[in-house]
Amino acid sequence: METYLLDWANLLVRWLHLITGVAWIGASFYFVMLDSSLRKPVKSADSDRGVSGELWAVHGGGVYQSQKFLAGPQGEPLSDHLHWSRWEAYTTWLSGMGLLAIIYWFGANTYLIDRQVMPLTPVVAIMISIGTIVGGWLVYNTLCSMLKGKDTLLAVVIFIFVMLSDWALFQLFSARAAYLHVGAMMGSIMVANVFFHIIPGQKSMVAEIRAGQTPDPKYGVIGKQRSVHNTYFTLPVLFIMISNHYPMTYSHEQGWLVLGFIMMAGVLIRQYFVLRHRGNANKALLVAGVVLLLTMVAYLKPSVPDVGQSTTISDSQIQQVVIDRCVACHAVKPTQAGFVSPPLGLVLETSEQIKLNAAKIATTVQTRYMPLGNLTQMTDDERALIAGWHEQQTQ
Repeated sequence: METYLLDWANLLVRWLHLITGVAWIGASFYFVMLDSSLRKPVKSADSDRGVSGELWAVHGGGVYQSQKFLAGPQGEPLSDHLHWSRWEAYTTWLSGMGLLAIIYWFGANTYLIDRQVMPLTPVVAIMISIGTIVGGWLVYNTLCSMLKGKDTLLAVVIFIFVMLSDWALFQLFSARAAYLHVGAMMGSIMVANVFFHIIPGQKSMVAEIRAGQTPDPKYGVIGKQRSVHNTYFTLPVLFIMISNHYPMTYSHEQGWLVLGFIMMAGVLIRQYFVLRHRGNANKALLVAGVVLLLTMVAYLKPSVPDVGQSTTISDSQIQQVVIDRCVACHAVKPTQAGFVSPPLGLVLETSEQIKLNAAKIATTVQTRYMPLGNLTQMTDDERALIAGWHEQQTQ
């Protein structure tokens, strides 16, 4: 019953995470587009009111006019009906932390720890997980303070820091968990930017406007910087959110480097769209991002095992490996703790069932996606044996 309830908690929290994530990122993308697309007001009266830029748009059967006031409206009170974009970010983070706890903390032995990488205890692994998220924000925030006004250098140093964190996590956790924690760290930085800098700055600005004062420009400078960082983090974080479905990326022996190249492709593609909103699209950025992704496609191409013409791998050999390493989960009644039914309904208890699912078994084993966390300690020789057997089946 406990496992059943955890599955439902996983489903519902994941659904909430997806919904609020779409709302947060959608709003973020919209405001980046809006801010980058503003044009000088056509009417001088609008400029006199303090309008610094405007955008006319058509959507949903209507025409909209958006105007930006850098220091609030001049000669008229600020509206009491202000929309604040914050709860989307907070709820996305809270639901994400809930998923992290349900999957990677409660299931630390299965999903977080790979004893062939580092023989951690669940308590130690969970403490490292929490430390990564908290420490990531502290380092990032310190870098922003130290390199104030040096945005290009700051961007380079932040990328180096993320890559070092990426590499370090691959030395500690399972590959899948390492990817996830890079994303959790970056996502936490994004929401901390909103909570500690963007929203407080906006509140101070609004309070000064309502008091008839000129807003301190530092709030706008800091808020703009952190918003820019957030928009470039977005595509890498979105990729990491879906990466657990694609083990050929994180399970590679240089998976941390693969993630770095894919994140860089995301940054380049995002930069293309940011510039495009300003009417200055640089197609070289888009091409460079696509080239990086295609390079990863070629780099991650699985090698065809050389089984030798005189070597014959019997079905019974493979069945024994599957019994030893897979059937604890992939049985009608799994014996592995935490499973009440076989994952994806896949049962591998007989030779016929194994042969029927040969391609799926070979792929998941070669990419090291299975066994989860390598709980059953499948060896590299056994993985090669299964790959060679499948290759024989297709000849």
